[in-house]
Amino acid sequence: MIDFSAFQGKRAKYFTLGCKLNFSETSTFGKMLSELGVQTAKKGEQADICLINTCSVTEVADHKCRQAIHRLVRENPGAFVVVTGCYAQLEPVRVSEIDGVDLVLGSNEKANLIQFLSEAWMSRGEKLEVRGERNVFYQKTKDIKTFAPSCSRGNRTRYFLKVQDGCDYFCTYCTIPYARGFSRNPTIASLVEQAEEAAREGGKEIVLTGVNIGDFGKTTGERFIDLVKALDEVEGIQRYRISSLEPDLLSDELIDYCARSRAFMPHYHIPLQSGSDTVLKLMHRHYDRQLFADKILRIKDLVPDAFIGVDVMVGCRGETPECFEETYDFLNGLDVTQLHVFPYSERPGTSALGIPYVVADKDKRERSHRLLELSDQKTHAFYERHIGQKAEVLFEKATRGRAMHGFTKNYVRVELSPDDAKTEFDNQLMTVRLGVFNHDRTALKAKLIDNSLT
Repeated sequence: MIDFSAFQGKRAKYFTLGCKLNFSETSTFGKMLSELGVQTAKKGEQADICLINTCSVTEVADHKCRQAIHRLVRENPGAFVVVTGCYAQLEPVRVSEIDGVDLVLGSNEKANLIQFLSEAWMSRGEKLEVRGERNVFYQKTKDIKTFAPSCSRGNRTRYFLKVQDGCDYFCTYCTIPYARGFSRNPTIASLVEQAEEAAREGGKEIVLTGVNIGDFGKTTGERFIDLVKALDEVEGIQRYRISSLEPDLLSDELIDYCARSRAFMPHYHIPLQSGSDTVLKLMHRHYDRQLFADKILRIKDLVPDAFIGVDVMVGCRGETPECFEETYDFLNGLDVTQLHVFPYSERPGTSALGIPYVVADKDKRERSHRLLELSDQKTHAFYERHIGQKAEVLFEKATRGRAMHGFTKNYVRVELSPDDAKTEFDNQLMTVRLGVFNHDRTALKAKLIDNSLT
C-alpha cells in the first residue's frame, strides 16, 4: 500500500519540449500531482520533484532535452528527477545515465506516472546508491498499447484535449512512430465527457491534440468526423481548434462540416513537408502536391478568411536545388497564411539515411531563410486584410500593467493595450475593432467596442 501523504506539501517543477501534445500531457501530470498535494514551485523556489517531458523530433531537440535535464538537476539539488516523453522512449538507458535522473518512463508507462513515481519515491535511497536499469521503464514500439488521457490547460487559457496517440505512417525521416507507438485512441463518449468537464471548469476553447489526429478511430472503429460532430454539441465550449491534420485524412466531408459548424474555428494546420512530388515520394508521404492544393482551394472556397498554417521541411535527403525551387514556387502560389519551417535533421534508424543526396547545412539555412521570409509576407498580408474589421477575441491572462493578447476565430493575434486591459477579461470573449500592427508586427492592436463579458 503506497502512502500518498508523503507528497503533501512537496513542490514540483515541470519542463516541456516539443509539440502541443507534450504540453497537454505535462499539464495533466501537474494536475495529477496537485491532487496528491504537490504544489507547483514558484519562480526562484527549489523543487522536490522535477518532471521533464521530452521531444526527439530532431537532433537539436535531443540536445535541448539533455540541456534541460542538466539545468534542472543543477538548479534543484536533491530533487527527484523524472524524465518521460519521446527522447526517454528512444534513448531510455542513455537518459537514465545522466547524473541526477531518478526515473525514466517510456510512452507506455507515463499513463501510470503516479504509480511509478510513488514506488520509486519510497525506495529512493536504495535506488540512488545503485543506478541502472531498475529506474528505467519502457516497452518496445510494438508493445506500446496504453492511451494516457489528457485534457488540461495548466497555466493557459485554452484546454488541450488529447484525442489520439501514435502513428502508423512511418515516413522515412521520422522517429515519432518508434517513440509513440502505433495509432490508438479512446472512445468518442469518453472525449465528450472530458470536454463537458472542461466546460464545467469554465473552459471556452479546446484544442484537439494528437500525433496523427485524422487517423482517429483505429482502436474503437469510430471516425474523426463523428468525434467533431459530437464535440460540436457540447454546451459551454464555444471554440475548438484542430492542432494538425494530414492532408490525405482531411476529408471533404470534414471541411464542409467545419465551414458551417457551431464551434469549430476557421483555422487549419496542415503538414505539407515538401512541394515537390519527387521529395514527397522519397518521404513516403501519402499524398501529392495536387491533393494538397485541392484541399486548400476547397477550404478557401467555403471560408475565404480561414487561417491555414503549413509545416514545411527543408534540406531533407533527396531535396535537390530544383526540388526546393518547386516547393518555394508551389507555396508562393498557395493561399496559405503561415509556414512552420523545419530544417531536416538526420535521425538514427530512419530509412531516409539510405537516400544518397545530402543537403549541406549552409543550404538548409538559406532555404529556411527564404521560406520564413515568404511566411512573413503571407502572414502580414493576411493580417492587413483584417484591419478595421470587428472581431470576437478570446483574451488570455496577462501580467498586470502589460498588454493582453488573444486570438480571433481565425487565429489573428490581437493586442489590447495596458490601459484597456483588465484581469477580468482573462478567458472572456470580447468584441473589438482591429487596428494596425503592434510594434513588432506580431499582432494587431485592438479597441474594445463591447465591454459585456460572455
